[in-house]
Amino acid sequence: MNSKQLRRSLKIKWLSYYRDNREWIDKLGIWVTLDGQRRPSSGFILGVLSTLEPDLNNLLPLVVSLSSSPDRIIAALGLNTNPVKELEALAKAQHMLPTSAQPEVSLVPVEEVSLPEPTPITIDAAPPPPPTHDDEVCTGSGGRENDRPR
Repeated sequence: MNSKQLRRSLKIKWLSYYRDNREWIDKLGIWVTLDGQRRPSSGFILGVLSTLEPDLNNLLPLVVSLSSSPDRIIAALGLNTNPVKELEALAKAQHMLPTSAQPEVSLVPVEEVSLPEPTPITIDAAPPPPPTHDDEVCTGSGGRENDRPR
């Protein structure tokens, strides 16, 4: 996964988590304003994301050795945004799409997504013959019976 994909994945997972848990997160006293953006504290966001994204767990030791400032890490990951405004912007963008267009990013919980029934796979070829279990007739491949040690 490249850094752009990781940032995008982290943002989607964070916004989905925030949306699903907004009721109690808003009541916590963990909100900060940094560079004009009101958001939960960096430590809280990193804690949530470390449980949601296994790739981040592998990268965090390296990232922390480069910068031990959680605010700088959140900024580098592209998460120094107000989640309320981000969710509103996503909802507005999805609402403005034509009805035939699919949204590029969907924050629909996995439980609500209905997947089509899988199509059975049929193969027209005859099934392979059953294996033979007679080891005595095994002569190797390519007719090189004389190459085997005796």
